[in-house]
Amino acid sequence: MILPIPTQPLYYTDPAQLTFMALVTQAEGQRVALSATAFYPEGGGQNADVGDLTWAGGEAQITDTQKDRADRESGVIWHTLNGDVPEVGAAVRGVVDAASRWHNMQRHSGEHLLAQAFFRLDPRFAVAAVGMRNAECTIDLEGQPAEADARAAEMLLRETLGRTPIKLRTVEVLEAELARYPLRRTTKITGTVRLVIFEDEAGSEGKPQFFDVSACGGLHVPWAAMAGPVTVLRTERIKGGLTRVVFVAGEAAAERLGDMYQASRALAATLSAGPGDLTARVETLRRTAQTQAARLAAAQTALVGHEIVALPTECLPTENLGDVTLRVLTLPDAALLPTALSAAPEGAVLLITAPGGRVGLGTPPGLHAGELLRRVLAVSGGQGGGKPDAAQGQTPDLKGFLVAFKAALAEA
Repeated sequence: MILPIPTQPLYYTDPAQLTFMALVTQAEGQRVALSATAFYPEGGGQNADVGDLTWAGGEAQITDTQKDRADRESGVIWHTLNGDVPEVGAAVRGVVDAASRWHNMQRHSGEHLLAQAFFRLDPRFAVAAVGMRNAECTIDLEGQPAEADARAAEMLLRETLGRTPIKLRTVEVLEAELARYPLRRTTKITGTVRLVIFEDEAGSEGKPQFFDVSACGGLHVPWAAMAGPVTVLRTERIKGGLTRVVFVAGEAAAERLGDMYQASRALAATLSAGPGDLTARVETLRRTAQTQAARLAAAQTALVGHEIVALPTECLPTENLGDVTLRVLTLPDAALLPTALSAAPEGAVLLITAPGGRVGLGTPPGLHAGELLRRVLAVSGGQGGGKPDAAQGQTPDLKGFLVAFKAALAEA
């Protein structure tokens, strides 16, 4: 049995190294394993590195990097290729895509730093899960932090990154030594544990002061400020009583904030205002729209009321209620149905039809509109119902509905 040759992880020994030489140790389909690699394999919520691989007579894009899933203890790292595949034993040159790596590190560091900011506000805001696959990253927190807590955490982190030179340090310690470090989250890792530490080297009294300590196998920016700005976009309540905090970090955050400012500036210009006045202008427009909507509703009610009064009436005999007065109103817009029902005259039956087979019914005391309409619609293949004095529904056979309605009304 030939034992697999583990891949030397260059991304730990020198995280800044993006170009390297190695040998192909295994090849399976469009995947190759190398003797060494600077490509970070997907893990810990961080995306896999991508880039290029070249060799004598061939080249390919590396689209994914993964640890051996069948035997994670083997230390083998697989690189998925788009293009040619080199032979086992070939000498290759790998180049990690610098922009993708940098964005991944900014997101990961931003997650650690923001999580620590929440933890400092309230230790109950513990991280349950993270997601850093896209520009919009997420932290799922316990303790149900509110929107105000998100703003406070964002401000705390902004002030910290802007005023304190917090540097990255990574160390490997034995499991028994973990008690010496203030881990934000307990870890299930045993044996040797890699710690990612963000600390103020100057600290107090010349001693380094921890900002965040976490057990982590991911890659991070060398200085915490390089992950900034870290901006919370929104919070969402999700299952399990958790609160999802959606954020952006680093260059993605700066780009998002710039786009949002330009959009708000363009919108403000249409209102002859500046971005700082936008909220007040929109609130003024909202109140004006509410006032105009109320006036329009009142005018529609009055107009429909006049139309109803002017409708011809039909006197129909019923079995139990004697003669009843029926008015039939045809509306040009089904959206006016509630308005017309609110203007139904007392002591009369108002039947309303509208486009799309929509119907409405207003009735005087002693005649249940909801029950009557439901019974008639069942005959004409429709559905509907409502309260004793007003009901709505829809039918595919309006002519059949009208015939069935008069018959049902005569039996009332």
